[in-house]
Amino acid sequence: MGTFTGSFKGFGVTFAHMFRKVVTTDYPFKPPVSAPRYHGRHILNRHPDGLEKCIGCELCAWACPADAIYVEGGDNTEENRYSPGERYATVYQINYARCIFCGLCIEACPTRSLTMSNEYELARDNRQDLIFTKEQLLAPLLPGMEQPPHPMRLGETEKDYYLGALTNPGTSVGAERAGGLDAAPPTGRGESANVTQPGVPTSRGAK
Repeated sequence: MGTFTGSFKGFGVTFAHMFRKVVTTDYPFKPPVSAPRYHGRHILNRHPDGLEKCIGCELCAWACPADAIYVEGGDNTEENRYSPGERYATVYQINYARCIFCGLCIEACPTRSLTMSNEYELARDNRQDLIFTKEQLLAPLLPGMEQPPHPMRLGETEKDYYLGALTNPGTSVGAERAGGLDAAPPTGRGESANVTQPGVPTSRGAK
């Protein structure tokens, strides 16, 4: 009796789906729109003056359970400055053949440098092409930004850049769209949707 009841329930599920409308996705001509907080390709964000938010601390690499991130840090100098702090990432790589898109690297980032976009088309013909470099991951320069290296424009110390970072995410939101990726802004780690105007100081101590 139990076997008959189980079979009946199984056929019930089959018959219920037989009369449902078939949904066909016309991919790649009409790709589906991903959820706003979808975990896609990573982005290394910039400050409004163009300096990199990444300070090369390697916490994202330590937090990665798949060992997909490789970072080499270097020292900033006043003549050769890439980030507001003492350090910056000279090498930054993410191996998307290993990445499981869990977002733990986003949570580990202390400067809110690393966010995840909505881009999901990452298939490649060559495994080597799945290793994205810093140049590929960096957010594009928006109007009002200057290509590093250059001196700090938003304050005298790195504190001027990171004070109020939770309420002023800088270019974390919107940089993806400027790069030509027609998708929603990256929303890793609770990024705000209020975008500050590029080139305008975003911290209380900025000048």
